[in-house]
Amino acid sequence: MSGFETLERDGLARLGRFETPHGTVSTPALLPVVHPDRERQPIAPNEMRDRLGIGAVITSSYIVWRTPPLRSRAESEGIHGLIGFDGPVMTDSGAFQQHAYGSVEVGPEEILEFQGRIGSDVATVLDLFTEPETDRAEAEAALATTIDRARAARRARSGLLAVPVQGGLHDELRVRSAAEASEIGDVLAVGGVVPLMEQYRFVELARILAAVRPMLSPGSAVHLFGTGHPMTFAFAALFGVDLFDSSAYHKFARRGTLMFPEGSVPIEEIRDPICRCALCAEAPLTEVARRPPPERERRIAFHNLLQSVEEIGRVRRAIRDGALWELAERRATAHPALRAGLAEARARPEVFLPTEPESRRSFREVVAESRERPAVVRFRDRAAAFAAFRPAAGPIPRIALRPEYLRHVPMEDRKGRPLAWAAETPIGPVPLELCDLYPVGPYLGMEEFRTVPRHRSPSSVRALLEPAWGEVADLDRDWSEAWTERQVRALLEWQYGRTVAERLDPAVEGERSRRTGRLRTIRSDGEPLFHVGTDGVPRPTMRGGERLLTVLPPGRERLVVDEDAAPFVSAGRSLFARFVVGADPGLVPDRSVLLVDRADRLLAIGRLLLAPREISRVTRGVAARVTAHRGAAEPPEEETEPEGPSAPE
Repeated sequence: MSGFETLERDGLARLGRFETPHGTVSTPALLPVVHPDRERQPIAPNEMRDRLGIGAVITSSYIVWRTPPLRSRAESEGIHGLIGFDGPVMTDSGAFQQHAYGSVEVGPEEILEFQGRIGSDVATVLDLFTEPETDRAEAEAALATTIDRARAARRARSGLLAVPVQGGLHDELRVRSAAEASEIGDVLAVGGVVPLMEQYRFVELARILAAVRPMLSPGSAVHLFGTGHPMTFAFAALFGVDLFDSSAYHKFARRGTLMFPEGSVPIEEIRDPICRCALCAEAPLTEVARRPPPERERRIAFHNLLQSVEEIGRVRRAIRDGALWELAERRATAHPALRAGLAEARARPEVFLPTEPESRRSFREVVAESRERPAVVRFRDRAAAFAAFRPAAGPIPRIALRPEYLRHVPMEDRKGRPLAWAAETPIGPVPLELCDLYPVGPYLGMEEFRTVPRHRSPSSVRALLEPAWGEVADLDRDWSEAWTERQVRALLEWQYGRTVAERLDPAVEGERSRRTGRLRTIRSDGEPLFHVGTDGVPRPTMRGGERLLTVLPPGRERLVVDEDAAPFVSAGRSLFARFVVGADPGLVPDRSVLLVDRADRLLAIGRLLLAPREISRVTRGVAARVTAHRGAAEPPEEETEPEGPSAPE
């Protein structure tokens, strides 16, 4: 099996890698479709590698098998020699040709054996392509055949195997197919979707991906057959698609169409040199349109492939930066159908929430619908539950907590009754103590630029508060200490619940940034128990972890570490998934957790990379990166989290 390894993530989307006989495939990856006949391939695979950095390609084993000259060369030189590429090569089996032409002349056992004989790095099962309109009975029968073929292929092949996920538009069949494929395949290839993409039916594509993605093994790479246009890459990556194959770069070139992440443009409509890619710098598009057909086709194909490669790079960067939803929303503006597909994705937060990170560095509003991202849905629900136990109070505009007027934030009215505020934010009313938390704290939206910023003096703060409650607190009083106590208590309650917060609360105090007024550290007896980052989340130090261990219920906020890995984790090495023997199911990626041994002794503080439901299903990779551990001083607040093995591989 492949042993796919997740390195970084943004929700379901992953930066990962898996090994093949011809090298490592780093994902997300674009696998250009290469015609096995070099005379019909506009860009040589070695040129793709040398000029564009393409690391892997896909080609058709069926076309090779049915073409005697190509078949003879492939059997003597291997598929890599035939196409002239020394990196990883995935081969398709002929299922799409079967879809296009009605049948193929080869059987599933023969084409699988042929893929092995010509040295394919990833061989594909010959599945039965199911059209979107196929009725349930026919789709179910086709799926049963595909599953039987996949099981037989797994028994016959020890190398990497791609298993298609079929089922048409029938969710229950897709779910069954995804579960079966996950038990068999190294690459899980969602198939039968090319007609949807060709017809811009992105809503139905989103429904298919929403049905299958929770069932697909996190230890395998996910491939979406036919995702050829760069404007779709971010959308597909949101659902955790790792591999994209593209023949579109050549198909569009044959009809003289240029691809961009924002859409497609016929080259005849180009009047200005709008592209400055390497090839277009040599010959502007306005000139390319007048070149002889073979050269014109090749240059457009190169342009299209370069645009696709660059977009994959943007997707990778967005995943690393935690900004994939922003990129997907920008790309969705390219076409109303894609925007509708993204709306369908937002309507299914349950698909994303188990792997939705606890926080991100930023939140930029791209469109009004940005306020319905899964992170916002989760925060709203939690904030509503948090506020339900507090006295009702009118909303006030959000007050940025800067040091010059921090002392004027009131805590109680002149009769000594506590004030319970709800601050108006772009995502709705939020308890004021929580307004530094992601997604509210780093929220950057249009409203912030529609009014002129101004310094809020004590009198302006009074003007904001008095309409809500009439008589308010004495704003000449210094409320900063009381406000800090209230915010510390609220954040601990938000993070760990009221009971735990009450037990942690005695003798803790908050320390604020002198520059911004934001809470930065929660201390006890002068020692830091929690550092509070720019996302507003309190993250425990080792001392804080020790305190938490005494007040949390058994199993809460913990990963239990196998004894073989305990010494390495205690020394600061990352915890690999295979050494996790227990996990709190309520955890999510990016959460700070207690790493304990079987006797519940604290070894380290970690930051989750994998969700609990993923940890038991992977064979490779890090489950949590250690941020604080025994035998070492606390790292600085901004220190990069260490990486490294927890035990010898």
